[in-house]
Amino acid sequence: MVDEFFRCSKWIEDALAYGGGTHDLQDVFDGILEGKMQLWPAERGCIVTEIAIFPRKRVLHIFLAGGELDQITDMHEDVTAWAKSQNCTALTLSGRPGWKKALAPFGWSPTLLTLSKEI
Repeated sequence: MVDEFFRCSKWIEDALAYGGGTHDLQDVFDGILEGKMQLWPAERGCIVTEIAIFPRKRVLHIFLAGGELDQITDMHEDVTAWAKSQNCTALTLSGRPGWKKALAPFGWSPTLLTLSKEI
């Protein structure tokens, strides 16, 4: 897993650049080692997920995705199946507006809008 993480680290860092400074590469590495995050490496991209547990719902959150878009969308079925196996009832992600169009064919639709302001 460590080798795969470092092979994917450029894609992870590229995705982190859009994350608003909440995490750095070491934070993601630590999260994966601790089992709080899951790395989904592929030949031309990767996904990092985490399970969010709410009082009434368990959700697999796609925290980061980087690499070639078709490689990431090719993982959709496997990620969804794994989420179901973990008793998740939904998938979520936060990302750039382009994800709306890219994931529409998979049944994704906008739920919330996230705005931010540095203070």
